[in-house]
This record gives sequence, structure tokens and C-alpha cells, in this order.
Amino acid sequence: MDFAFDARTEELRSRLLAFMDEYVYPAEAVAREQRAALPSPWDTPPVVEELKAEARRQGLWNLFLPDAEYGAGLTNLQYAPLAEITGRSPQLAPLATNCAAPDTGNMELLAQFGDAWQKKQWLEPLLAGEIRSAFAMTEPEVASSDATNITTRIERDGDEYVITGRKWYISGAMHPDCAIFIVMGKTDPDGPDPHRQQSMVLVPRDTPGVTVARAMQVFGYEDHAHGGHAEVVFDHARVPVSHLVGEEGGGFAIAQARLGPGRIHHCMRLIGMAERAIELMCRRAVSRTAFGKPLARQGVVQNWIADARVTVEQLRLLVLKTAWLMDTVGNRGAHTEIQAIKIATPRAVVDIIDRAIQLYGAGGVSQDYPLAELYAAARTLMIADGPDEVHQQSLARRELRKYL
Repeated sequence: MDFAFDARTEELRSRLLAFMDEYVYPAEAVAREQRAALPSPWDTPPVVEELKAEARRQGLWNLFLPDAEYGAGLTNLQYAPLAEITGRSPQLAPLATNCAAPDTGNMELLAQFGDAWQKKQWLEPLLAGEIRSAFAMTEPEVASSDATNITTRIERDGDEYVITGRKWYISGAMHPDCAIFIVMGKTDPDGPDPHRQQSMVLVPRDTPGVTVARAMQVFGYEDHAHGGHAEVVFDHARVPVSHLVGEEGGGFAIAQARLGPGRIHHCMRLIGMAERAIELMCRRAVSRTAFGKPLARQGVVQNWIADARVTVEQLRLLVLKTAWLMDTVGNRGAHTEIQAIKIATPRAVVDIIDRAIQLYGAGGVSQDYPLAELYAAARTLMIADGPDEVHQQSLARRELRKYL
């Protein structure tokens, strides 16, 4: 394993770091001010569109897609340090570079499983940043950590599918530019194989019978970067059978294919969030005095900073190893490592951000610093894309299998 940056990665890193310093960090306060003046909290602040235009001009666009036909054609190993950089400003940088969830996963899904018409209709405008999208799988009435539990029905009626069900925490659904839902439901609820009962269909947001019922907050935040989260009701919504993604019964497998890259992308960005927290911690430590000496000379603060640095270096190596395996042996071959980083990274980053909040005192939980928002995002990722406990159980079974 060689984790040294190749020439293309180094060049993109250099440009992306300069873009962050010159455009993204200064825009954070501007975006907050502009958003407060918008008629809807889901409208896009003008500065975001300016960032997107500049990112496109600089070639910092669709970096996440390994398929060169649609994206930058980077490997996971090449993309990892770039995603880490954007994670330092998770509310703006992924949006600015068109690398924000849930659109990234939806674009990957359409690129891999969509037919020619679906790609033309939905993938191309997503790649251009002209629309946004949502992935509708999680439901309030069942334990969605087990995707075989979902109850939404997708029933064939002639040349149409009829979708009935209730979803929630559907990322992207609140954004006014969200034009398409990728909906997972059951086409064969009584089928003998519980992993072949589900299918996915594309449902335009303006389809009769689709109601965005309410916005769902995350620790009191609206989570604008992901286009918000919503409860969505599908009441006998009808779409043509041409809106089926892949084949009937293939929904579970498609979901798993979508979630693998999504999990590592989250972990890449989480490392950037941890780096931002460490930077803020150090700046606070050298600028504040308590009990007669700078915080930087307090032993407990030094321990926090040292432990944070060690933890981040460990996590980064594990994420890079996972990226390398995904590139060399595929997602299935990297399954154990994907689960390992999904367990380890959010948990550790939450702890680092929590220490930074403690160091800032009241400021740490305020809107004046990004720490509270970083904490909410990191803590949520212990649940999103499968709760930690599910990954722990699966990983343990795989480990025990060697001895049984």
C-alpha cells in the first residue's frame, strides 16, 4: 500500500486548498447572513451559487465520481484527501463542488444502474448542478436499520407503478430544486427471499400523491447542506414502469451498492471535520488564559490535543486502506474495512469535537463557531447509513466465522 499523493491528486489538493482559503471559509459567515434574509430557510444563499460557479471554473467539480464519463475519474484513494478538505466546511464545500450527499450517492446509483433515458432525464442535470435529489428509504414505523422491514408498497398496475407509504429523514427533500425521489419499496412483499422483495423507482417530486409533509430537524438544525430532511407521504402516487431502476427485486442490492461509497465519503469528510476541530482547539488554547496561564499550558488541554492528533492519524490510515482496497479488490472485498471505518470514525470524531466544544465553553455550543454544527453532523453519522451496532454485529460475525 502506497498512500503517497500522485501528481494529479497533489495538483487537485493544491487547487482545492487555495479555493477553501480564498472562497469557502470567507463565505461561511456570508451564507449565514444571507440565509437569515431569505424568504424560506431552504432557499439557496446567492454566495453558494457564486461558489459553485467558481468551483466549476477551476475544475473542482464532481470530484467524487470514479467514472470518467460522468465525473473526474478519480479513484477512491485519489478522492479521499480531497473529500477530507471539503469536510472542513461541511455546510459549504461539498455543495460548492457538487459533491454533497444525497446527490452524490444518487448520481452514482443512476450512473451504475440507470438506463439511457433515466441518465438523460435525471443524471445529466444532477451532474450539472441544475437540480437536486432525494433518496427515500427510511421509514418512521419500522426499524429501517433492517431494510427488509420497509413497508412502502410499489404495486404494478398496467403500465404504471403505484407507490404508497410514508418515509422520513429523507435528505434533500426540502430543497426547492429537489426534482426527483429515488424511492425504495416492496414490489413482492410475500416473496420467499426477503432481500428480493424490494425495488427502486424514480418519482418526480411534482407527481400527484407525493406530499412533503414536514421538515425534520437534526439536533435543532435544518441541515441545509443536504437539502434538509423531510417526512414524505406517497399516497397512491403513479409513475410509468420506465421509472423502475434496474429490475424488480433488485432494490436491496442497489441500496447496498449505493451505501458503500457513501459510507467512505462520510468518513473522509469526518476526518476533515476533526482537523477543523483540532485547529479551532489549538487557536483557542493559545489565545485564552485561565487561572494564571494559557490554556495551552494546562495539562488536560495538552492531553486532549495530543490524543486528537493520534486519533486522526489512525483514522486517516484506516480510511486510506479502505479506499485502496475498494480500488483494488472492489467494495465487496473491502466490506470489513468499510464497516470498520463506519464504526470507528464518527465515534472518534464526535469525541474530538466534544473536547473542542468543552475548550470553547459557552462559545462552543453557540452559533458563533462551527463546533456545535460539526458535532450534530458527526453524531448523526453514528446512525445514518446503518447504525454502528448493525455494523458491529456484522463485523463480529465475520470475525467469528474464522473460528466456528
